[in-house]
Amino acid sequence: MHESFPSSAPPIVEISSVTRQFGNKTALDDISLTVPRGGVFGLIGGNGAGKTTLIKHVMGMLKAQAGSVRVFGLDPVQNPIGTLGRIGYLAEDRDLPNWMRIGELLRYTQAFYPNWDDAYAEELRDAFDLDINARIKYLSRGQRARTGLLLALAHRPELLVLDEPSSGLDPVVRRDILGAIIRTIADEGRTVLFSSHLLDEVERVADRIAIIHQGRIMLTSTMDEVKETHRRMTLRFGQSHECPPSLVGTLSFEGHGAEWTYICKGESTQLRSAADAIGATVVGDTALSLDEIFVSRILS
Repeated sequence: MHESFPSSAPPIVEISSVTRQFGNKTALDDISLTVPRGGVFGLIGGNGAGKTTLIKHVMGMLKAQAGSVRVFGLDPVQNPIGTLGRIGYLAEDRDLPNWMRIGELLRYTQAFYPNWDDAYAEELRDAFDLDINARIKYLSRGQRARTGLLLALAHRPELLVLDEPSSGLDPVVRRDILGAIIRTIADEGRTVLFSSHLLDEVERVADRIAIIHQGRIMLTSTMDEVKETHRRMTLRFGQSHECPPSLVGTLSFEGHGAEWTYICKGESTQLRSAADAIGATVVGDTALSLDEIFVSRILS
């Protein structure tokens, strides 16, 4: 059961009617999104959906061509000093200076963050099994990812922004380190915004999610609400049908004859009443995984 973090405090991120184009391609199409303070917010979508472009607007790397972005109530483009020092950021490309050693990079990065925690940085370095004398140039992809994550976490940021944080991490590291770090940050009352195409990972750690597809937000809600309002229902009818009878909330269906399986948006009790209204007997009623929900929403 995911715990939400209700708060009367203003949202930590507010994105209002943001549009961004690159040439003839619309990367973000009139997007509005609110990330509340506290907890883990998962941004999910396929490659090219707009996840990284949206995160770059949050980080002030891109300026909205229409609409507005506020982080801590500030415009990150107009006020980078007031925002960036309070954010820990791990980019998908892991762009680190190849000529430095890990220890040199830690000391260099520390100078930019007054709240840098040396003891915590050392704890993370030990947990991530990183050698301070190792040169960045020779690190594996997984080691570069762990180094970037250490830099993002060591100053204990109010907002941790992770763009595809599991890229380059093996399954053991993802399960034992990344998930634990995200939950620890959130349990301290901090906020995590992360994008991922690994939906099992999002389902495990996120309190809230947003589905982005072709530059549009398809769905945003708490994880619990998303799971509770999407069902797979198998219905048996008294006679055969070439096409399934219409069931309210249907996103997709499959089957034949007298038995059809529906992927539906709605709560179980509502859908059962709707099934009864069309003369069907419910022979199966199960919750969906986040992966199944994602596929059904982008294909509906």
